[in-house]
Amino acid sequence: MADARMKYRLTCLTPTLVGDGQRLAPIDYMVWKNHVNVLDQKRIFKLLSKGPRLDGYLMQLKKAEKLDFGSWGGFAQNFAGRRIPFEHESCAPVWDRARAEHLFIPTFASGTAGPFLPGSAIKGALRTGMASAAVSPSMVERTASGLTSGDFRSLRRAANAFEDAALGGGGADVMKPFCAADSKPIAESAFKVYLLRVSTLESRGGKYELAWKTSPRGASKKADDSTATFAEMAVPGTSFEGTWEERGFWLQPEIAHALRKKPGPDRAAIFHGLNEYSRRLLEIHKRYADWTGLALLHRNIEELETKLSSIRESGDACLFPLGWGGGFLSKSAFIDAGDAEIRKMLGQVALYARPIQSGLPFPKTRRVVFLANQPATLPGWVLFEVSAGQDV
Repeated sequence: MADARMKYRLTCLTPTLVGDGQRLAPIDYMVWKNHVNVLDQKRIFKLLSKGPRLDGYLMQLKKAEKLDFGSWGGFAQNFAGRRIPFEHESCAPVWDRARAEHLFIPTFASGTAGPFLPGSAIKGALRTGMASAAVSPSMVERTASGLTSGDFRSLRRAANAFEDAALGGGGADVMKPFCAADSKPIAESAFKVYLLRVSTLESRGGKYELAWKTSPRGASKKADDSTATFAEMAVPGTSFEGTWEERGFWLQPEIAHALRKKPGPDRAAIFHGLNEYSRRLLEIHKRYADWTGLALLHRNIEELETKLSSIRESGDACLFPLGWGGGFLSKSAFIDAGDAEIRKMLGQVALYARPIQSGLPFPKTRRVVFLANQPATLPGWVLFEVSAGQDV
């Protein structure tokens, strides 16, 4: 079986952030005319070094939580390296009211040629979905038996054993034949700064009610009173393109026989598993939207389900969550936290013990993207397509 090099296209269906660990501090930018104006500090230092104002600027950078717009607002107009628009004009007043520690803005991955989508992010999301599709009751029991109560490190050891059982270890890894390269750079105009808040569930008289998380603890019934955060995200409809490789050597039956394993799944089988994982995950999110009464969120989840139904049988496309903001469910193979065995297993881990003991659905929170100042959608849902039979 020959190797194949094809094209992939990843299209953002909801606002998406795949970051590189970098964040804009409140002293790295100024908000002006509904834009986040990222300051070109090198140009500013060069300008101020010619006059007496440099010491004052450095002193404010050292002490201030935000730059004083009255004194330095001209820099936002004339010395901005980037101007990232807010998603909606309602974001700026929320930003003005927020505390400085909540105004560190995570940014999209970017290189010297511009923003791009790392191939490792795609491969990681595919692995998570495939591992989840392979979960069986016996795997859950074996993983639970490898846990030591209260020891978070035992979770990692047990998870490694589960991953090997679900996907295969070493040369037997079912994902080994497939590789997604980094995407081509895209234009910076494809990004906006979005407002996000964290919703949570509270139990009242046997029913679930919506609340919004506040920092450092607590919750509020009013979204406007909760803690707001901001993130630079690719807008829905943004597409990333890159190279998809399939190494035919690892898909040959005789190679599988030599490795003493069953022949691995082809691309169509992997995408089918990813779509089944996403179907179950969207059902869980839609149930959450029902509990919280978030009608717009419910409608957008239904639109994702409709899109998933249209591509499920193609074999060349799949839909899944990617990147920042998806929370526990987008990073775990064990998404059915209503299962008694899974809840028992998570309850043994100190990090999750208290939420599990509350008896509320786990996880009870969601990071929600606001559109036009309304709780609207979940971050990071994407459509991934491979151009079948098209060499590059």
